[in-house]
Amino acid sequence: MAVKLRLVRIGKKRQPTYRVVAIDARRPRSGAFLEVVGTYQPRGLSAAEPDTVIMIDNAKAVHWLRHGAQPTERVAKLLTLSGAMADFEAAKATK
Repeated sequence: MAVKLRLVRIGKKRQPTYRVVAIDARRPRSGAFLEVVGTYQPRGLSAAEPDTVIMIDNAKAVHWLRHGAQPTERVAKLLTLSGAMADFEAAKATK
């Protein structure tokens, strides 16, 4: 089974929130997923805090990357920002 790390959209109209999930590559965008790895809120938590919010569980992300999951382009950028890619590269280098 080919596993991908990709975004699943949740949230209301004009207030997108995304989950970063491990999912079978053949499933539809909002289909059943294997595990939630984190969340991404591009518009922030509120109008008072308009900054982007990225919450990634690095341990889960590294686990899926070590088991062959392929991140999409956007998720790869989010993993880089959260530090999960650096953790994965460090774990790969010590192996």
